[in-house]
Amino acid sequence: MSNILEIKNLSVNFGGIKAVNDISMAVEEGKIVTLIGANGAGKSTVLRSISGIVKPQSGEILLNGQNILGLSPDAIVSRGVTLVPEGRRVFPNLTVQENLKIGAYLRKDKLDADLEYVYSLFPRLKERHWQLAGTLSGGEQQMLAVGRALMSKPKLVMMDEPSLGLAPLVVKSIFEIIETINGEGITVLLIEQNANMALRIADTAYVLETGAITMAGTGAELLANDTIKEAYLGKSK
Repeated sequence: MSNILEIKNLSVNFGGIKAVNDISMAVEEGKIVTLIGANGAGKSTVLRSISGIVKPQSGEILLNGQNILGLSPDAIVSRGVTLVPEGRRVFPNLTVQENLKIGAYLRKDKLDADLEYVYSLFPRLKERHWQLAGTLSGGEQQMLAVGRALMSKPKLVMMDEPSLGLAPLVVKSIFEIIETINGEGITVLLIEQNANMALRIADTAYVLETGAITMAGTGAELLANDTIKEAYLGKSK
C-alpha cells in the first residue's frame, strides 16, 4: 500500500526553542503507526502540526502526495484527517450525543448510521447518550473523544495519549478499539507513553527524543530492542 501521510524535514520552533528538529517519517495507508518518547520530546507538536494547529518553520506534510502545510484545521479535517486530543477535551455541558454530532460539523449528510456505528463500538455511550459529557468517567470521556473523531468519517485518525490517566482495564479496552477501527480500514497514528501497549499493536514505530527521530522499525522490532526495553518498558538488559 502507499503512504497516506509523509512528513519531510519538519522543524517546529517555539520562541527560539526547537521542539521538532528536521524529522521525516511516513504513515502507510491502513496501518497503525506509533510515535513513542518521553514527555517533552515533541510528539504532540508533530500531531498538532499535521492538524494545522501549529505552524512549522520548515518542511513538508504530504497527505496522499499533496502538501497540506499551511491549510486550516477545518480544511485538513475535510480531507479526512482527525485528531483525538490529549486530555479528551469533550464539551462537558453538552450531552454525549451532542458531542458526537460536533465531530460531524463539516458534514452535510445524514448522521444516523454513523451514530449507530459509534454506539456499536462503545455501547456504554449509547446507554448514556443523553447524559452530560462532564459527568462521565475518564474512560467514558476517552471513548467519547474517539467516537467524536470517527463522526467525521476520517481516513486517518491521530490519537494523542489515549490511555493517559485511565485504569488498566479501560486502557486494554481502548487499545482493542484502536485495533478494531484499524481493522475496518482507518489508518491510525498513535502517540503513547504506554510504549509497551503501543508497540504491541503498531505495524511501524518511531522513537522521538528531544525533537529528533532516533530509531524506527516495526513495532515488534522495537519491542524486542534492549535500548527500548531499558528506556521505555522498565526492563533492564
